[in-house]
Amino acid sequence: MELSCLPVTYFSDITENKMTIGQWAALARKAGLHHIDLSCMFLKNHTPVYLDEVKRSVAKEEMSIKMITTYPDFSHPDYIQRERELAYLKGDIAAASYLGAPYIRITAGQSHDDILTKVGMANVVEYFKRSAEFAEKMNVTLVYENHAKPGAWYSYDFSYATEIFLEIARKTEDTSILINFDTANPVAFADENEPMKILRQIRDRLGTVHIADTSTKGILNHTVIGTGLVPFDEIFAYLKETGYDGLLSIEEGSNTGFEGIQTAVDFVRKMWEA
Repeated sequence: MELSCLPVTYFSDITENKMTIGQWAALARKAGLHHIDLSCMFLKNHTPVYLDEVKRSVAKEEMSIKMITTYPDFSHPDYIQRERELAYLKGDIAAASYLGAPYIRITAGQSHDDILTKVGMANVVEYFKRSAEFAEKMNVTLVYENHAKPGAWYSYDFSYATEIFLEIARKTEDTSILINFDTANPVAFADENEPMKILRQIRDRLGTVHIADTSTKGILNHTVIGTGLVPFDEIFAYLKETGYDGLLSIEEGSNTGFEGIQTAVDFVRKMWEA
């Protein structure tokens, strides 16, 4: 089992230059993680000089970058904007390839009021397939998440509803795209039984897992991992029973700093071993 972390709790610190990626890597090493994850929002540019600086700062801490999370909006009703979104994602894929990150987390897009469900799904599937073709050339694997809403967006994810997410997943089975299963989003927007309903249907394409927790139904309200509503015992038992040995990426957004990250690492290790 490989363990990494997406430090949602440090998003503002890193994007506002109060913390460097190298400093995040140092904290991750201290917490006992194997790797770090980044948001594309952490990367200031894609120039070789800057990306080399990032690589060196992470390597100095004897860490590696495992996943970069991105926010493509392929459900957008405007063709030109969808083409822009594809260009943005290709840039992030190229950066991930340069940094040695094997995974890019992708999203379907926002819930635009003026887009029909069938049209939106068709657009997402088309652009997912085009993105996958480029990612394959870069030796990067795309992982599609059952997503909710990032700070980078105005609206919730077009595919946050389980049936839409599963349909898009089904329509991309002929691609190299895998699934990044998020443990908290189904609980926040459905109920405690929803994670297993999704997990059982996408298990054969499971590439990575986002370990997140929520204290509230109806809205994703990040809390310290293990203190919320997510049924981790059932999820972990199923993953181990079915032989999952891939990446567990802690999505830590409780805003409790390093203490929250360390608590999450300890909880995940103990729960996985149990």
